[in-house]
Amino acid sequence: MLQDKIHFEISERKAILHLVDVCAVVIALYSFGYFFDLAYLKAAVSNLIYLIVLVFYLKVIGTILEFYNLQVSSNEYQIIRSTILTVTITVLAYLLTPVYAPQLPSNRLQILTFLLVFFFSLLVWRVFYVRFLASRRFFQNALLVCDNNQLEELILGLENIDPHYKIIAYVNDYPSSKEGFHSYVEAVQTKDLLCYVKEKHITEIVIGTQKPENITTELYQQLLKLLQSGKVIREYSQVYESKTQRIPVQYAERDFYRFFPFSRSNQNRLYLAIVRILEIMLSVVGLFITLILIPFIFVINAFENRGSLFYSQERVGKDGKVFKILKFRTMIENAEAEKAVFATCNDSRITAFGKFMRKTRMDEFPQFVNIIKGDMAVIGPRPERPFFVKEIAARMPFYETRHVIKPGLTGWAQVNYSYGESIEESLIKLQYDLYYIKHRSFYLDFSITLKTITTVLFYRGQ
Repeated sequence: MLQDKIHFEISERKAILHLVDVCAVVIALYSFGYFFDLAYLKAAVSNLIYLIVLVFYLKVIGTILEFYNLQVSSNEYQIIRSTILTVTITVLAYLLTPVYAPQLPSNRLQILTFLLVFFFSLLVWRVFYVRFLASRRFFQNALLVCDNNQLEELILGLENIDPHYKIIAYVNDYPSSKEGFHSYVEAVQTKDLLCYVKEKHITEIVIGTQKPENITTELYQQLLKLLQSGKVIREYSQVYESKTQRIPVQYAERDFYRFFPFSRSNQNRLYLAIVRILEIMLSVVGLFITLILIPFIFVINAFENRGSLFYSQERVGKDGKVFKILKFRTMIENAEAEKAVFATCNDSRITAFGKFMRKTRMDEFPQFVNIIKGDMAVIGPRPERPFFVKEIAARMPFYETRHVIKPGLTGWAQVNYSYGESIEESLIKLQYDLYYIKHRSFYLDFSITLKTITTVLFYRGQ
């Protein structure tokens, strides 16, 4: 077997971060507690219940504050900021937890020590990760087999998502105007493929060509030998989906059934029943908060944006059925008197207070009424207007596939992508929506919930 360069997949990097975080904190707290005889530090990690609560806080709060975001984790400045926020809030929540956390010590110096040990144990490990494990020595080198006119699109589609994944070459037996569009991307001829893969420590070959005739007999034989030597050979759409967490609908064409083996959760009655119960409970709480907000929003609107408090609009729901969505009004009255248009990031029709409500998702609270009625779910694709559905579906064959499940108050597209200001950007959001429909599960729902909290906290609403 050819000797490979050590590299880590996205899932492996996240697993390393989660596992070593816990180990670093536990070892540091116990060591300091034992050496300096600090009972509070020892109790926090020696009692199983206390430890589970501490780890739970770290994971949930860390996820919300993007402590486990790979882009953040690979930047030294951002990881210092993220560590300060995560540790401060985690320790504060832990100290305020009754019964399931150690009793606060009479010597308050132990609390400060607990905070500092927690902080520096994570910071030292994370700085090591940035400088060593996230360095170029652990980049994964890949080679692409594709048509010449696909080269730039396919390479950028992967590298923009995973900075540790580098396509350093592509198979090209013919002269091409695209050759050398990146200084580090080389053109390799089929006859030199085996030697090149060994010399450059390439661990993965990605098949991106959409023309079977481009896989010549000679290339097929070379790929077979690489497979037998232990190299990973994957189809581009598989790599794209695993790294971007989107469905590459632009490459689906007639083989759509390969891309859309929808999650069994969509028909699982137990899953749907549990989700529905949770939705109703959350909606009751949401409507209570809405009632509290109404007087404040009414008063501010009276000065800033006179007119109706609420705004209703036709949207397309499950199975293509049209329903009326309810929102707090964030635009001027009669904002679409002439025709329906996409709302943009700096839309002049949106009021100053309306921008605040959109950023904090406050304008969405009345939609808990739609959830109670069954028109919407808490999590799902955002419902679009019939006019735009018709227009977008005419250009995107799979767009109406979003309607196989209920639209949602929040969703995978909303927490991963900015405002869709055009039909082209709607394609990207569609890819996220289809990924959710394909992989729908309690785990993914929980991830979206945490990411939604992140969106609100960091003022990234739409």
